[in-house]
Amino acid sequence: MKHALFFCVFSGSLITLAHANDAIHCRTIEDASLRLACYDQLYTPTESAEKVSNTSKAVDLEETYRANIENNTNNNKEAQIVFASNEDTVGKTPSRLQRLYDLERNQGGILTVREHEAMYLLPAWYRSSPNYHPFSPSRGQANNDIQQQQKRLETKMQISFKTKILEDLFKTRADVWFGYTQQSNWQIYNQGEKSAPFRNNDYSPELFITQPVKARLPFNGRLRVLGAGYVHQSNGQSRPLSRSWNRVYLMAGMEWGNLTIVPRLWARVDAKGEEDDNPDIMKYMGYGDVRIHYKIDDKHTLMSTLRYNPFKNRGAIQLGYTFPIKGRLKAYAQGFYGYGDSLLDYNRKQGGIGIGVLLNEW
Repeated sequence: MKHALFFCVFSGSLITLAHANDAIHCRTIEDASLRLACYDQLYTPTESAEKVSNTSKAVDLEETYRANIENNTNNNKEAQIVFASNEDTVGKTPSRLQRLYDLERNQGGILTVREHEAMYLLPAWYRSSPNYHPFSPSRGQANNDIQQQQKRLETKMQISFKTKILEDLFKTRADVWFGYTQQSNWQIYNQGEKSAPFRNNDYSPELFITQPVKARLPFNGRLRVLGAGYVHQSNGQSRPLSRSWNRVYLMAGMEWGNLTIVPRLWARVDAKGEEDDNPDIMKYMGYGDVRIHYKIDDKHTLMSTLRYNPFKNRGAIQLGYTFPIKGRLKAYAQGFYGYGDSLLDYNRKQGGIGIGVLLNEW
């Protein structure tokens, strides 16, 4: 017994751990002396604990105990949680960026539908300055019946999803994704000759790669992900209403507690000349955007997208606020001011406000 007590060099934390995980953990220790010491520590009253705390370091039993548990082929889940060194992987709610981009561990596999940009339905969307005669320098002015007869009040909706097509590239956690977003403006309250037409549809497929990173930022922030992508956006209409552009972009994802900020910088990669539907679009849409998500509490969320071109003093701001209705269904209020609420209106300054339901946040 004295020989066993000589090897019983436990720290205070190991004593607590042994009692919490019960005797099954002691059985995983291969060394007989150390195994006996483990049982001794578990069932001996406080006198043994006091001896342990005052004993000189003969054997680092905690280290041996840890190694035996981690290397045992029949590891149990409780031991993995206790010894997990990464604060984001076990026992904690994943952050927003972690869940969106599988930053710590793969979930759902490839070719499964995931949330991407916000998905919403705003049955009532009111605009201050409808674009009755859409214009671009290369396509001129469009005199279209649907545009000329449009009403200020319409329905605005957006669907968006992404799917992972490759994962864990370059022996890292880098993933390749395909995303798709479609925004539609529906003149549902227009009961004229062209009853309730869709005034505009913007289609945005994209391909991008994300690379998880870990870096500290000021004020206890964390840089969580870097990425790069290619996105095409067009409205699918014929000339003179056709609008389209292609971009490559760089992005970063940062978090400060409940605050998530994702800035992007982009460059246009379109052919110039006659094929360009909107040669001046960068003047209005700028060279990037900043998306902000703030979780006020478990029920309320603020979202925003900001764009600004400092050389032309043009930009836009979109604000969103969500609050619960019932269960997982959320009400959604959205406001917009500036240029580019839709691709057809990229050079039309206007304000808009609406309310509806949110199906997915970005």
